[in-house]
Amino acid sequence: MAGLSNQTPRPTEIKLHQKSRVLDISFSDGKTFNLPCEFLRVYSPSAEVSGHGPGQEVLQTGKSMVNIQKIAPVGNYAIQLYFSDGHNTGLYSWDLLYRFGVNYESMWQRYLERMQQAGENREPAQAKAPKSPSTTCTSCQ
Repeated sequence: MAGLSNQTPRPTEIKLHQKSRVLDISFSDGKTFNLPCEFLRVYSPSAEVSGHGPGQEVLQTGKSMVNIQKIAPVGNYAIQLYFSDGHNTGLYSWDLLYRFGVNYESMWQRYLERMQQAGENREPAQAKAPKSPSTTCTSCQ
């Protein structure tokens, strides 16, 4: 993986809090990061989200309630996250997760700014309510 070296801190503990939708990651250098599932989802390293190069990112909307359902190890360098919205592509390498932790605040602010500029919403789209049947009697008129 690019950026992964002998100096890259390795996770010592990864703990998912499903109720609060937060992934806690402690690293070998003593740092611990609390990364919301929504943050991890909207910054997924998958091509579907990140594109194939700079400027090809796809803004993820309606992900405020997304959760992680499963975490699968990938070798000894990454994890794969399975999200409640069905997204499960993209590998979260140790260096990427560490970078996410260090840069969380600025990355989150950038995401919120992009959402505002696009006029989009973090909340999931509400299911459309079925139309109520007409109460007007057309034969009575």
